Amino acid sequence: MEAAPFASPSLPSSSKLSGLSYLSSSSLISLPKNDLRRSKFKSPRNLSVRASSNSDVVTLLDYGAGNVRSVRNAIRYLGFEIKDVQTPADILNANRLIFPGVGAFAAAMDVLNKTGMAEALCAYIEKDRPFLGICLGLQLLFESSEENGPVNGLGLIPGVVGRFDSSNGFRVPHIGWNALQVAKDSEILDDIGNRHVYFVHSYRAMPSHENKEWVSSICNYGDDFIASIRRGNVHAVQFHPEKSGDVGLSVLRRFLLPKSSMTKKPRDGKASKLAKRVIACLDVRTNDKGDLVVTKGDQYDVREHTKENEVRNLGKPVELAGQYYKDGADEVSFLNITGFRDFPLGDLPMLQVLRFASENVFVPLTVGGGIRDFTDANGRHYSSLEVASEYFRSGADKISIGSDAVYAAEEYLRTKVKTGKSSIEQISRVYGNQAVVVSIDPRRVYLKNPNDMEFKAVRVTSPGPNGEEYAWYQCTVSGGREGRPIGAYELAKAVEALGAGEILLNCIDCDGQGKGFDIDLIKLISDAVSIPVIASSGAGVVEHFSEVFTQTNASAALAAGIFHRKEVPIQSVKEHLLKEGIEVRI
Repeated sequence: MEAAPFASPSLPSSSKLSGLSYLSSSSLISLPKNDLRRSKFKSPRNLSVRASSNSDVVTLLDYGAGNVRSVRNAIRYLGFEIKDVQTPADILNANRLIFPGVGAFAAAMDVLNKTGMAEALCAYIEKDRPFLGICLGLQLLFESSEENGPVNGLGLIPGVVGRFDSSNGFRVPHIGWNALQVAKDSEILDDIGNRHVYFVHSYRAMPSHENKEWVSSICNYGDDFIASIRRGNVHAVQFHPEKSGDVGLSVLRRFLLPKSSMTKKPRDGKASKLAKRVIACLDVRTNDKGDLVVTKGDQYDVREHTKENEVRNLGKPVELAGQYYKDGADEVSFLNITGFRDFPLGDLPMLQVLRFASENVFVPLTVGGGIRDFTDANGRHYSSLEVASEYFRSGADKISIGSDAVYAAEEYLRTKVKTGKSSIEQISRVYGNQAVVVSIDPRRVYLKNPNDMEFKAVRVTSPGPNGEEYAWYQCTVSGGREGRPIGAYELAKAVEALGAGEILLNCIDCDGQGKGFDIDLIKLISDAVSIPVIASSGAGVVEHFSEVFTQTNASAALAAGIFHRKEVPIQSVKEHLLKEGIEVRI
């Protein structure tokens, strides 16, 4: 991943790091680039490595970035205890070591060097001790990275980590479920077969003659890049096994139990390329009794049309998230629509939902609602970065920003200046743009002439109520209640420039109608940006999913009500897409 890996020390006490002492994100961000580029470990030759005798303990190098909770949950789910690294000696004495790297290459190397961890890591790996690096934990093994660089790495594997090339039409970040091509016996990949695994990154290492002996699998995304390495007991993967469902858990299991009686059992599958994602969305809020429930609106109205006018209750969020994981959802998205916006960090029930859901849901979790700067009743100011950090540590993999992104885009378009202070910029700078989703809530405004409006207008498939052939898509805030002077096209281009890594594209006109996605809108936006676009609002039958994937460049499609009401099972959607020749994860 690409992110600076440290949470602010001013966060609430519940967000203490496990293990390493650390610097604040602000101090890391302000470090001179030249200092970071000169980061280099010293020779580890004088260090001795001694293994622990406890075979049920996994040593985890967690330096406090992003969602490492999922790795912890996966390790515990497989029956192992965790020992956190607190000193270089903990690395040297590990029986088996997992390094779930989350963060920016330069910032991570800077900390590894300053704490003595780089030297210890090299000594441990060079002694062929059991090691598993994940994502950045793979990239740091190489000689250098171009991310904010060049920046020196640990130098154990020949090669330079570079950014994906988006000029060939492939969207960056690389987000989603992709196929592996196993190059040699890797042991830990023995159960994967032709199955998809989950990637989320903008930088990658390329295979070469010099690093050929290390490469155990490759993945194709525009070009072939290194998906995993293996030499002896040393393994590392670019994908996220803790987010790759049962296939990913098998990777962790085979690393943790290398000499078990498990036989090689490649599972049936047809993975050949990046799959289209099917995402289950849970709108979560408190009902009138104060209980946290999953609800669903019709054009954003979540109340039943009865005398009581109660909040529509479609289930409990943790239970539904677990069910959708079992049903094959590629991601689960929580949208917190509770009226907590005056104090988002005080919304403890939602944080608990994330913590409990992440214990048994091993696919990506996204959370949105109230991610912004705010000041509490005592005058204490919290940045959007602090708010997001608490959600990441509670189990979120991605943060969805709505209204605050609209205001940031308006300011950016007005001034043409990136201040670095918007929620998008703050969070993407620290956690990487792949961790930032912008949720756009537009509504159609029909026009007789496209030149009647300063914002981008398109010819619509279905004419307006007065025969209008054109429409522009006005963005809204506050749950669709307030229109803003900015179009969806202009907003999408602006938030991409500010650092968003993905767009969740809703449509108020189609929401809850079951008549299909707004193809005109989705085509407009997915053609305009080079980051992934998630189609949302309007799905009613399985054919609507194939329609949006064949007629637009959407990378994923999201639905809520039809899944909650069991009108259309997730598995039925995927079976239909397969029949239509659209690659999905099974």
